[in-house]
Amino acid sequence: MKEKVVLAYSGGLDTTAIIPWLKENFDYEVICCCIDCGQGNELDGLEERAKLSGASKLYIENIIDEFCDEYIMPCVEAGAVYEHKYLLGTSMARPAIAKKLVEIARKENASAICHGATGKGNDQIRFELGIKALAPDLKIIAPWRMTDVWTMQSREEEIEYCKAHGIDLPFDASHSYSRDRNLWHISHEGLELEDPANEPNYDHMLVLGVTPERAPNEGEYVTMTFEQGVPKSLNGKAMKVSEIITELNKLGGKHGIGIVDIVENRVVGMKSRGVYETPGGTILMEAHDQLEELILDRETLETKKKLGSQFAQIVYEGKWFTPLREAIQAFVESTQKYVTGEVKFKLYKGNIIKAGTTSPYSLYNESLASFTTGELYDHHDASGFITLFGLPLKVRAMKMAEVEKEK
Repeated sequence: MKEKVVLAYSGGLDTTAIIPWLKENFDYEVICCCIDCGQGNELDGLEERAKLSGASKLYIENIIDEFCDEYIMPCVEAGAVYEHKYLLGTSMARPAIAKKLVEIARKENASAICHGATGKGNDQIRFELGIKALAPDLKIIAPWRMTDVWTMQSREEEIEYCKAHGIDLPFDASHSYSRDRNLWHISHEGLELEDPANEPNYDHMLVLGVTPERAPNEGEYVTMTFEQGVPKSLNGKAMKVSEIITELNKLGGKHGIGIVDIVENRVVGMKSRGVYETPGGTILMEAHDQLEELILDRETLETKKKLGSQFAQIVYEGKWFTPLREAIQAFVESTQKYVTGEVKFKLYKGNIIKAGTTSPYSLYNESLASFTTGELYDHHDASGFITLFGLPLKVRAMKMAEVEKEK
């Protein structure tokens, strides 16, 4: 009986060419597994294409709700943003995909998992760390790193390889952006973006929305409610998280929200430039922050921001299935107990403008915050506080003056 390999299958040219390559070079039975994280119509025609290419079976696994609830929301609650800009759209999806690949491999008694990530990118690390953490006994096959066996270096060569194996596919050799899409975002790399001196061709590139210049001239108000850090309704309608993100994508795309052009530092050591469209995610993160700043005390918020940055790096580096991620997430979850309330904002030409926030757990006290004297605050107390708070500065200044005198 042939050994089985589970291939992370997108339906694109690379992973389609890998199917006959695995059979020819390793004599594997190839089982394709496409993980649906919200790619939309990218999944159309996959089964026919996989079978045509020589796969014995294709799994299409819908994990959209799991992706939203177990991967996206922990990052939203943590305020996890990599290098101040990137909302981790691809990074969050990879551990979810790796987990499902392992489940299918166990179900099929496969001995290996194969992925089509390149040897220069982050995804090879994310996939493989996930697989190693969950199934250390499984072999991992990464064709793009096996340059002695995988000799194809261009789309043209992959197309010719498929044709030589009797596979006539609806792909051409024309170059386009390299994209990754799920419910949270879509990323764009390649073409003019490879030179940081070039302005992105947004009219040709954007998929989920428009630029702020092309957004409506009228703003649009949006209201959201949260319970313990989790969004529960949008504009008065109760929805699950995946539905809220779907609707926010439409609203954000319409108003030019969430377009980011970034040069980021990859895990493998190089810089890369990409454009990310995250319309719904940008709104959700901002709405959550807007509510949270009303509720969390200063020291908790400060600590959470530090750990949120660390959480983002952990996720970016593919270390989801680690004790550290679990520990930081446990801290974050404890901070979300009272993050409940309503957030209102206006979307206008790429901007998310606050329009009011309320919460039964708000720490904002009008009596304390106003310029008038309230019963909880005695202005005279500030004198003693400032004396003690500034004591280290005063002592140091006195010592420096003393040293200067002795010169």
